[in-house]
Amino acid sequence: MSRPLLTRAVDAAMDRSLVLGYTSIGLAVRRALPGWPADPLPRSLEGRHVLVTGASSGLGIATVEGLADLGATVHMLVRDEAKGGDVAKRLRVSRPGVELRLWRCDVGDLDDVRRFASDFAAEVPSLHAIVHNAGAMPPTRSESPQGLELSMAVHLVGPVVMTEALRGPLAGGRVVLVSSGGMYGQPLRADDPAYVKGDYSPTTSYARSKRWQVEMAPLLAERWGADDITVAVMHPGWADTPGVQESLPRFRAITRPVLRDDAQGADTSVWLAAVDPAPPTGLFWHDRVERPTSLLPSTRPSEADKATAWAWLSEAADLGTTGG
Repeated sequence: MSRPLLTRAVDAAMDRSLVLGYTSIGLAVRRALPGWPADPLPRSLEGRHVLVTGASSGLGIATVEGLADLGATVHMLVRDEAKGGDVAKRLRVSRPGVELRLWRCDVGDLDDVRRFASDFAAEVPSLHAIVHNAGAMPPTRSESPQGLELSMAVHLVGPVVMTEALRGPLAGGRVVLVSSGGMYGQPLRADDPAYVKGDYSPTTSYARSKRWQVEMAPLLAERWGADDITVAVMHPGWADTPGVQESLPRFRAITRPVLRDDAQGADTSVWLAAVDPAPPTGLFWHDRVERPTSLLPSTRPSEADKATAWAWLSEAADLGTTGG
C-alpha cells in the first residue's frame, strides 16, 4: 500500500522532532495513519531459521518473540549461556511449541565469532536471516581481544565477520543491523576508528559505531548481493532497554512515560526479517519506512571518508581473503 502525501508529511515531521517520532507516540500515530506497511503474514517464517544476536535481554528477547510468533526456528546467540538459558526456558513456557536453539559467542571477539560460525554452519545449512542486535556501551575505552575499540568490534566488525563466515547458509537471505538514532549526531570518523583522539565518551563511542553501520551498509549490500543477501539497518527509536536503564539514567527519568517497550522497539527488526518480498537492500529504516542517513551537512560523509572507512573495515574484518 502506497503512503499518501499527508501521511508522509506527518511522518517526516514527527521523525525530525525526535520526541514525537522516536517515542511510543510516534509508533502509535504511524500505525493509525493510512499506508502503514502491512504486517508479515501469520506463520510466514514457518520452516525457516533465523539467528538473533544479543538475544538474552531487551530488544533481543522481543525480536526472538516476534520471529518465533511467525513460526521461525530462532537461534539465540548470547554471551552469558546461563542467562540465555533462563530466557529460553521462560519463552518455552510462555510460548508452548516455540522452536529455540541456544548458542554462545562473544560477538566482540573475532576468533570466537569465527569458531561459532563454523559450528553453526555445520548444523544449519539454510539460514533465512541474521538480526545483529548485540550491543555494548563500555563506560571507559575498552578493546576487544584483537585490539579493536570495543563498540566498533561488537557493532560493526564482529557482525561483518559473522555474516561473511555464514554467507553459504545465508545465500538468498537477509541481514538486519540494529543501529541507533543517536548516530545522527555523529559524523563518520574514518580517521579515528579506534577512538584514540580526544576524551572518550561512551555515548559518543556508541553513536560513532552506529554511524559506521549505516554508512557501510550500501557497500556491504553490494558485496553480499553476490549471494543474493539483502542488508538493512534500522533504529528502534527510544526504547526502555536495559542499556538505557544502566547507561542513560537521567535520560530515562525524563522520557520514561513515552519510551517504547521492547516489542515496539523490535517491531521493525522483525518486519525487515520477515516481510515478503524483502525490502530494498542497503537502506536505513525506522518504523518500517526508509529514513535519510544524515540530517545535517556536518554529519554527511564525503566519498573519500566512506572509501577510507571501507578500507579500514576490509582490513579489520579480513574481507580481502574471504570472498566477495
